[in-house]
Amino acid sequence: MRNPRDFDADLKALADKARQLKMRKQNQLGELVMATGADALSVEELVGALLDAAGTDAATREAWPQTGHRLLSARTARRWPPYWSRAGQHCGG
Repeated sequence: MRNPRDFDADLKALADKARQLKMRKQNQLGELVMATGADALSVEELVGALLDAAGTDAATREAWPQTGHRLLSARTARRWPPYWSRAGQHCGG
């Protein structure tokens, strides 16, 4: 006879995994801000730049992945975490 499945444990494991992924994403964004030099901006300037970027037309945004890929590929492996080089391959790079 099969053992009953522990749904509470499964839900807890999924919640833990979601928390880990969120923390990893936050860390990656922080590393990206520092690596691009955007940490020299004030919080208000950075928020304003992001809001302007979010409101940009699609034609302008189409060139951004290429620019980002060039930046990421120009850096040495020592300066960029290995998961960034893999991420560039998935976002049109």
